[in-house]
Amino acid sequence: MNVEQYRVAPGAKIDLTEWDANDKNLFDGGKQQGQDALPALNKRLETLQELLYAEGKHKVLIVLQGMDTAGKDGVIRHVFNGVNPQGVKVASFKVPTPQELAQDYLWRIHKQTPGRGEIVIFNRSHYEDVLVVRVHNLVPPEVWERRYEHINAFEKLLTDEGTTILKFFLHISKEEQRQRLQERLDTPEKNWKFSMGDLAERKLWDQYMAAYEAVLSKTSTGHAPWCIVPANRKWYRNLIISHVIIQTLEGLNMRYPEGEPGLDKIVVE
Repeated sequence: MNVEQYRVAPGAKIDLTEWDANDKNLFDGGKQQGQDALPALNKRLETLQELLYAEGKHKVLIVLQGMDTAGKDGVIRHVFNGVNPQGVKVASFKVPTPQELAQDYLWRIHKQTPGRGEIVIFNRSHYEDVLVVRVHNLVPPEVWERRYEHINAFEKLLTDEGTTILKFFLHISKEEQRQRLQERLDTPEKNWKFSMGDLAERKLWDQYMAAYEAVLSKTSTGHAPWCIVPANRKWYRNLIISHVIIQTLEGLNMRYPEGEPGLDKIVVE
C-alpha cells in the first residue's frame, strides 16, 4: 500500500477542506475486508517491535493528534493489538500540573520521549501548545507563533539523536464527529466517554481547523513529516497507520543481535 499521498510535503500549504475524511482509495474492499486485513498487520508489527527491542538501537516516537472522537484511543487499541507492552509506552498529556507550568512547555514532553529499543506513542502531544493554547487565547499570539520554530528544532534534536518520528493527524469531518458524540450519548456503556466540554470545543471547530492547518503547514519536515489520515472510516484509518508504521520499521534494516559464541553446540538436558 503506497501511503505517500497522505504525507504532507515540507513547506506545503494545507487546506483541510481539500482532504477527504471519507477517502479509502488505497483499499478496494469494504469494512469487513479491511477489518480482516488488520490481524496480519498486527502480527507483522509485533515481530518488528520485538526486533526493535532486541536490537536496542533505534527509538520510535508516534504522535497522534485529532479532534475529539477522531480515534486516538482506537488507533492505540487496534493498531497495536498484540504488541508486547514491554517495549511500547503510551504518554498522554492532560492539563499541565503546577510543577509542569513552572517549566518551559516542552519540559514535560522531553521526559516522555523513547529510549533505545522503545516505541512511545503520544496521545496528544506538544502540539497542544499551538492548538488549544491558540484557540482558547491562553497566551498572546506572539508567544504561540514562535513555538512552531521551537517544535521543529526540538524534533530535529530528537531525530539527530536517533529517534524516528511519525506524526498522524486523524482527519474526521464535523458531521462524523456529531454522529460519534451522539452515539456516546445514546449508548449507556459509552456515556462515560462524553463530557459537556466536548460540546463547547465543538463550537470552536473552525478555529481548530485553522490551528491544525497552521500546524500541518509549518511543522511537517523532512525529518518529522505529518500524515493526514482519513479517519471517518475507522478500519481504513487503522490500515493506513499500520502500513506507515510497518514500512518505516522495515526501512530501519534492523537485525537481531548475535548470541554468545558456541550456542550451536549446547544441548539442554
